[in-house]
Amino acid sequence: MKSIHRISRRDMIKAGAAVAVFNIVPRHILGGAGFTAPSERLNIAGVGIGGMGSGDIRSVAGENIVALCDVDQNASARNAKSYPKARLYTDFRKMLETQKDIDAVVIATPDHNHAVVSIMAMKLGKHVHCQKPLTHSVYEARMMASVAKESKVATQMGNQGQASEGARLLCETIWSGAIGTVREVHAGSNRYPAISPRGIRRPAETPAAPANLDWDLWLGPAPARPYHPSYHPFAWRGWWDFGTGVLGDIGCHQLSSVFKALKLGHPAWVDASSSNHQMPPEIANETAPLSSITKWFFPAEGDRAAVTITWWDGGLKPPRPDELEASQRFGEDDWVLIIGDKGKMYGNRIIPNAKANEVGTPPRILSRSPGHYVEWVQACKGGQPAGSNFVDHAAHLAEVVLLGNIAIRAKEKLLWDGPNLRFTNSEAANQLINPPYRHGWSL
Repeated sequence: MKSIHRISRRDMIKAGAAVAVFNIVPRHILGGAGFTAPSERLNIAGVGIGGMGSGDIRSVAGENIVALCDVDQNASARNAKSYPKARLYTDFRKMLETQKDIDAVVIATPDHNHAVVSIMAMKLGKHVHCQKPLTHSVYEARMMASVAKESKVATQMGNQGQASEGARLLCETIWSGAIGTVREVHAGSNRYPAISPRGIRRPAETPAAPANLDWDLWLGPAPARPYHPSYHPFAWRGWWDFGTGVLGDIGCHQLSSVFKALKLGHPAWVDASSSNHQMPPEIANETAPLSSITKWFFPAEGDRAAVTITWWDGGLKPPRPDELEASQRFGEDDWVLIIGDKGKMYGNRIIPNAKANEVGTPPRILSRSPGHYVEWVQACKGGQPAGSNFVDHAAHLAEVVLLGNIAIRAKEKLLWDGPNLRFTNSEAANQLINPPYRHGWSL
């Protein structure tokens, strides 16, 4: 979220591990059978501990890392050196079923496995930190919120920027009325080729899976297909069966603060156009597009006016705002533009600088975060819910973002009935809300 917070995700992860020491409270004061007092360390397991998962584990390494699980033995071997007391697993189901001392689970598998791991863990009473976009499908997002609420465990989605000062300033500036009524938001990302190949056909070659990889477990609930290095290691994000493209990957970062500031509920409709619209089915049905424009319309609700959010990626962007200084880059990397009837914000600041200086710092309303990962650890130990917990924020945000991917694939404007989890004008699009799992897998 460079344009909003001016720090990288890697910096956030390092900061999250180093931030804040919290009060030590005896168990007898907090009470409750099975309650984990802040003076005690959590027993944490990691599932999917390659790239981002390895960073997530490091960020909670002040607790006890008791188990590590990955379908790729190379990832396990790399991390085992840092956590020699952790038991190693290939199958998360065996880990959760057999190792009874696990209090919490950090999950950073490919998107298509997020829900099956998270929901099993929550049903067993484990606290869960799961990477964004939280789920692979809209239905899974709705289920994640439901199970988290029922199980009463502490949860957090891995959109680390939600804990930053910039995220709070964005909300407080909008709430101050400094830019007036917000009716229009634009956000986007331009990360190609960083987010895996897109706009391509399924590879025809069927090389043998590496000896270190359990390919069947890697597939999990996804439809069966032969192994290919176009999927693993870390080339899966652009494939519809496994990932959610640029929108799913970055949308839950860039739009998080906007959802909180505007208190967005269900959109009335979602529409999209993309580079896939002119591609044959063997490409459009396989991978996310190279570029896209996606739009959601949220009707007026309470004291909030109707608002439209537009997502741009692959180098596409709206006209540069006149208010932005000529020295400032626009629409590159990851960005957000918020348009009110009295002014505009680019990232977390009013533009131009002269107006920002005139308005000054907005009144402080929100409490400040001790750090993204510290929030979650404190919540696991009985503290306040984390800022991107599944029930209050993360699942709904992911659900709405993923509606955009359905619009990209359906190639038509879709009318959304949020309470009933269905589109009212497209049965074909409804089939994409909850794609079937491979035999043997379920929530």
